[in-house]
Amino acid sequence: MNPMIKNILAVLVGIVIGSSVNMGIIMISGSIIAPPDGADVTTTEGLKASMHLFQPKHFIFPFLAHAVGTFAGAFLAALIAATHKMKFAFSVGIFFLLGGIASVFMLPSPTWFTVVDLVGAYIPMAYFAGTLVVKRA
Repeated sequence: MNPMIKNILAVLVGIVIGSSVNMGIIMISGSIIAPPDGADVTTTEGLKASMHLFQPKHFIFPFLAHAVGTFAGAFLAALIAATHKMKFAFSVGIFFLLGGIASVFMLPSPTWFTVVDLVGAYIPMAYFAGTLVVKRA
């Protein structure tokens, strides 16, 4: 297969699988750590209105979803990429970082979570995923 096509496919697969992992973790989070009483977590408007009810424990799964989803997507992108594996892992990490930044503007999360999430969930996970693949090769 043409290396350029393979690299483009690597990023697309990384984004799709990373997004799926992220969404899967978010979907199960409510059954493991119940949302606060009276919180509507099914809509963005409901989340905005009830964010003040959230305790630190309610941010564990969103962070895990962002970190594990980014790791999975970056790992697959690096694994599939024909060349420059670390660059393609980082490209998936940057894609998800941009999504995290957008989320900060859409949902009013506490400052501590915003910092931990944006600093710890995206670029470091892409780096770890890319490093694992490069060292395997």
